[in-house]
Parts: sequence; structure tokens; C-alpha cells
Amino acid sequence: MYLSELQLDHYRNYEQVDVHFSPDINVLIGENAQGKTNLLEAIYVLALARSHRTNNDRELIQWDGEYAKITGVVQRQIDHIPLELVISQKGKKAKFNHLEQAKLSQYIGQLNVVLFAPEDLNIVKGSPAVRRRFIDMEFGQMSAKYLYNISQYKAILKQRNQYLKQLQRRQAKDLVYLGVLSDQLAAYGAEVTVARRAFLQQMEKWAQKLHQEITKEREVLTFKYQSQMPDDQLTRDVEGIYQQFQALYEAQQTREVEQGTTLIGPHRDDVLFLVNGKDVQSFGSQGQQRTTALSVKLAEIDLMKEQTGEYPVLLLDDVLSELDDLRQTHLLKTFQNKVQTFLTTTSLENVKKEIISAPRVFTVTNGTVTVADAAIN
Repeated sequence: MYLSELQLDHYRNYEQVDVHFSPDINVLIGENAQGKTNLLEAIYVLALARSHRTNNDRELIQWDGEYAKITGVVQRQIDHIPLELVISQKGKKAKFNHLEQAKLSQYIGQLNVVLFAPEDLNIVKGSPAVRRRFIDMEFGQMSAKYLYNISQYKAILKQRNQYLKQLQRRQAKDLVYLGVLSDQLAAYGAEVTVARRAFLQQMEKWAQKLHQEITKEREVLTFKYQSQMPDDQLTRDVEGIYQQFQALYEAQQTREVEQGTTLIGPHRDDVLFLVNGKDVQSFGSQGQQRTTALSVKLAEIDLMKEQTGEYPVLLLDDVLSELDDLRQTHLLKTFQNKVQTFLTTTSLENVKKEIISAPRVFTVTNGTVTVADAAIN
């Protein structure tokens, strides 16, 4: 798939813009704070109905504006799909094929994207919450079922935590209702846990191959899913894990009421990245951490192709300057001639002609986008 056209209205520093893209390589060149990253963010928001940079949707709307509107046309193997997302104080409205969707979960997945930015090193170095968010965002694009289950899980988790607070403060005392919430949370938690493990096993296969290529087979990358549940229980099916969660909630009920929060479940799980059997976050060098992050992100491209039948759109936000020649070459070699790519840079000198051929170059200046005459040397 590829994005052939993008229109922005009142989005961040863009009053109005209409851009037509190449299905291959698109280079966005401009000084800092001109809108290059905003343009990439808009593509990401069009795909996922949320930003990777902020949780406050108001920041996406132009200063003093009442709404922001993003529209685009996605070209697929057999058809093309118009997408539209309107963000306002009242919330979001999403359409594909000109039909408004009752739920965002029904909209997400029409355009699949993989974003690679300098802060993606946090997938390895950051907190478990960063890795959980990464898993949920990426897998949610590939599976409507996963997106639905994780959304339901988070909604019930919020209810359950609120009720645990009421029990803690003795504003409520009905443990039967707590049991109902626990049963619902266990059911969705089991679905989420099984799906995460399955997706991670598939991603590990692609990441291992890439990591060995980059390290000339000196290192082996493996993933380990960490849960409060014993490892031997994690291999069970949905029904088995559901029963295990039920038992854990029953055993932890007193502690959870005392602390006023849910202590067990996939919202507390993590993923360890191991290089030659050692946790790369704790024991890896900076180079090993960068290589791991790069391998994980690039693995998404092949995993999405495997899961959806189409390659995603790749967004590279000022990452070439962050990578040495070896990693940069592997990055560019991975997507060349098969994935529509958007690459931001402050200078064409950062882009190697021998690796990227015939790109469409755009100049971004103070919220305007024009096709550039410049060529890559």
C-alpha cells in the first residue's frame, strides 16, 4: 500500500496543504521547526487516530483553530481508499470510503505505518510502559480483534481500579461486583496475553534475521515476554490463561483492595530484549541497544506484510544522522524498492545517492510544501 495524496486543514502549523506523493521514496527537506515532523505526524495520525508525540489532541489543531482535518488516499493492490479524520474539542470523527465509523477501532488498519524516530531507542532503554504502548500500537494496526480486546481491557481496568479505590476508602463493600469486574478483566486479559505472545514470536523471527545480518552473525537477538504469571502458565491457551487470571485475582484480592489498584494483568507486563542471552537494556552497549531498536523496528515491516498481505508505509523522522554507515545502509536496504518511504532531513547531504534512487524531494518552509528541483548528489 502507499499514500498517494494528503490534505491538511488547520493542522499544527499548516493552514492548508495538498500534497501528492511518490509511491517510492519521498524526501522532506527543511530547517528545523518548519513542519517536516508535523507532516510525518499527520500521516501517522491519519493511520492510527492518535499522535506519537502528544496525548493532547488540542495540540494538533492550529493555534486559535476550532478543528484540524486530515484527508488522504490510500492505494492498495486492488483498490484505493479515501480516509478522513477530523479532530475537534468534541472528539474525533473518522471516515473511510466516505462512511463515518462508529468506533475508531473500525477505522484503524486501513493505512498501516511504521514510524522510526530517534526516540525509538526508548523501546529498548525506556520503561515497560513504553514497550507496552509500542506493542499495542503496532499490533493494533494488524489485528482488529487485538485492538478491540486491548481497548475493552483498558476500559474494564479503569472501572475496576475506580471500584478498588472505593473499596479501599470504604465507600463501597460489594465484593460480588468486584468479582464480576475481575471475571471480565480476566477474559480480555487472556485474549491480550495470548495475542501478544503470538505476535512477538513472529516479530522475533524477523528481528533475529535482521540483527544477525547487521552484526555479521556475532549476536543473536531473542525476546522474552515478562508477566506476573509463571512461564509455564503463559504457554497455555486462552481458556487456561483466563482461569489462571481468575485464580490470581482471587488470591490477590485483599492486597488489591488495600492498595486500591489492579496488581495483575497485561497492563503490567513487559518484553525483554536479549542479546546472546543477556538483557540488552541492563548489560548491552549503546551500539547493541541501537542495533536492537533498529532490528525491532525493521521487523515490523515484514511482519505487517506477513499479517496483512501489504507492506506498510515507512516514516523516517531524522534518523539517518543518528545511525552510523553500517546501520544506515541496512536501514535503507531494507525498504528500497518495496516500501513507500517518507524521510525528513535538514540537508540532502545526509542522503546517499548510491542507496536511494529517484526520490521525490519536497521543500518544507513555514507550513508550506513544494516540490523541490534539488537532486541528491
